[in-house]
Amino acid sequence: MTTTIKDLGEIELLNRLKRFMRYGQIDDDIAEINISNKSLLINTDLLVEKIHFSEEISNAKDIGWKCITTNISDLICSGSKNILSFNVGLVLPPNTPWKWVENLYEGMWEAMQEFGGEIIGGDCSCGELKMISITAIGEMNPPRLHRGNALPGDYIVSTGIHGLSRLGLALLTSEKLPGEVQISPQLITRAINSHKRPYPAIEALNALIECKPKSTSWRAAGTDSSDGLVESIRGICHSSNCQAVLSKNSLLKDPDWPEGSTWDDWVLYGGEDYELILSLPKKWAEALSKKLKTAKIIGFMKEGKPNIFWDNLEEINFEQSNIFKHF
Repeated sequence: MTTTIKDLGEIELLNRLKRFMRYGQIDDDIAEINISNKSLLINTDLLVEKIHFSEEISNAKDIGWKCITTNISDLICSGSKNILSFNVGLVLPPNTPWKWVENLYEGMWEAMQEFGGEIIGGDCSCGELKMISITAIGEMNPPRLHRGNALPGDYIVSTGIHGLSRLGLALLTSEKLPGEVQISPQLITRAINSHKRPYPAIEALNALIECKPKSTSWRAAGTDSSDGLVESIRGICHSSNCQAVLSKNSLLKDPDWPEGSTWDDWVLYGGEDYELILSLPKKWAEALSKKLKTAKIIGFMKEGKPNIFWDNLEEINFEQSNIFKHF
């Protein structure tokens, strides 16, 4: 029987690819290149029409913004605050209007004006669906955030709220909302903006750097919550071989967020919120939660198999978190 990529799933596919790369290279979203006087971080994201974006809910400018900012988020959550450049690969159906491509690049340009970097080249080809591949390059700065840097005793910090993008997707696709609830116009606006125009956590990275206690080393583990809050913590646990314990009472939600189990699931598993999820020494975590008003300590790391538990010892199911299945 032939094993397909769908049979393997993303995590097993990556595990099998590890043998073609140096140790630890695939445990992060970023490739690291060391040259004579500085180190660069390189990230590539591929966005496929009808999987990662849809013109039914986002225009070309919004798609262009999101292409750039999602790559910037991967650089930021690895510690890079100096964004250098982007290489853009496009696959386009032959009947694609030029105006769509122009608007796509205008959206990219708007994001680069906000966060830095420039387009330095790329490639184009034709295909049945639109595909956009962005390779982003940034300069490495301390701290080098890596999923494999967590240690038992660390505190887990989230730099912002979760669930907004998932709600935004539901609103844009006219999905029936959980329960019979009325949500405020303000929450609707925040959710749609969060989904269509995500904002990388550069303010959180700057705060993390500024508040580091002098007595603390630069060691820190981090990722972003693009694949969901629980999935981001799962990645840190597996790469660091640690166990996470989360506090239900500490999870950050929008002040207008409704009550209910499905609404809680959207906070935990929704994805595309692009906050930093960090595993930090205690003093550093406490300093960050005081300096950055949107940051909060939501749990801690301990020795044990790489699982996630609530503080009442209830285990959190990873499988439930796999909303973003790439295969």
